[in-house]
Amino acid sequence: MKKILVANRGEIAIRVIRAAQELGHTAVAIYETPDTEALHVRVADEAIWLGEGPRKDYLDIEKVIRAARKSGADAVHPGYGFLAENPDFAKACEEAGLIFIGPTSEVITNLGNKVIAREIMAGANIPMVPGTPNLTPGDAGVQEALAFAAEHGYPIMLKATAGGGGRGIRRIENDTQMREQIPMARTEAKAAFNNDNVYLEKVVINPKHVEVQIIADNFGNVVHLGTRDCSIQRRNQKLVEIAPSMIQDTSIIDSICETAVKAAKAANYTNAGTVEFLVDKDLNYYFMEINTRIQVEHTVSEMVTGIDIVRTQLKLASGKKLLFRQEDVKIRGHAIEMRINAEDPKNNFMPEGGKTVNIYRSPGGYGVRLDGFVYQGYTIPEVYDSLLVKLTVHGYSWNETVDRLRRCLKNFVIVGPKTTIPFYLELVKDPDFQKGDFDTSYLETHAHLLDYEEQNTEINKLARLIAEIHYKEENTYAI
Repeated sequence: MKKILVANRGEIAIRVIRAAQELGHTAVAIYETPDTEALHVRVADEAIWLGEGPRKDYLDIEKVIRAARKSGADAVHPGYGFLAENPDFAKACEEAGLIFIGPTSEVITNLGNKVIAREIMAGANIPMVPGTPNLTPGDAGVQEALAFAAEHGYPIMLKATAGGGGRGIRRIENDTQMREQIPMARTEAKAAFNNDNVYLEKVVINPKHVEVQIIADNFGNVVHLGTRDCSIQRRNQKLVEIAPSMIQDTSIIDSICETAVKAAKAANYTNAGTVEFLVDKDLNYYFMEINTRIQVEHTVSEMVTGIDIVRTQLKLASGKKLLFRQEDVKIRGHAIEMRINAEDPKNNFMPEGGKTVNIYRSPGGYGVRLDGFVYQGYTIPEVYDSLLVKLTVHGYSWNETVDRLRRCLKNFVIVGPKTTIPFYLELVKDPDFQKGDFDTSYLETHAHLLDYEEQNTEINKLARLIAEIHYKEENTYAI
């Protein structure tokens, strides 16, 4: 494996490019016209223009494969999002003689279908939330759903079988909603995933969302890198990621991690992936899904273990065995990741695409990591995800980590677009967050976090920065 094409954009493309270059591989970027000035294009060894876009060319399997062949790449890393969990893309790479850096197309197919994934886990005696197979089309499926609700009670989650990333999920509270929402969910699922199958799961009330990073080679070796807590979410999409989970009962954590390894083996999983669980108030845990890719939040696992997950991905894809065993993995301290998005939290987190970053000043120091692609003068495309940079901090204790995070957020200056920084500044001051006490209802029960004062906004950061510059000019002397 000498040349790797990165079939993605933004911070994850940069992350993979850097790992590939460290290992001596040539890294090839792809881009659409709105990303002409993007940082991932600049840091790659080569770059191939796919088309005008937006988005459609990044999602065009034939074009991406053609780009890989044109560049002479012998491997493809899909990153996350876009084509990362598309089994057709993995299969197209396999058929083109390209190494797909991830699990096989067969595994992606099986785990991407939530119903098949549940069947695999049931066969391995993995604990799961009560649920149904795919509902039968038409009125028969509605009657199946009503019968399930009568047995298990509301609320119930209606899910697209091929869903992911928080999409294709609806919470149902009564029979009337069930009748109304099933046909609407099918239409939505068909449009989003080209698959209108839906199924049901009983809702776990206000659970913790705990996931386990697993890594598996092609020789049957599977290890985990501990847990992450992703409970602080908005509309089923994660905002804050923490490693390890704040659950204090180590026997429960050990059991969850062992179950994750068991689940990966049952699915014949290879490369890096994430096994996700819901944990209820009584510390019962239930399998949710296996994400067949690198996750946005992989940074916190890297910070607490010292293991480079992407570098490991590349080595495993080239046929090497895992170089470490489970007993070699040690969890040290705590890590927190926050996604700095170009969004207006006060306006329902509305994206700020089209605006230019006029001033950019990032924090640094011990235990601080930044993964991003924003720079001063960068104009945010309106057609892609609103993520600008991921801030990850690491500390010896939870309190040290939170203190470091607070300092970094105060030091962060992004002028131009509104960002999620002011909201995060409020969050880190919240007593429940400081205690590590949160579940998936956190934002619903802490709506006051959006009532931050004007002095926390980006325009005031600009004023403060100007004042600092003026102070330096007035108070700097030569001898």
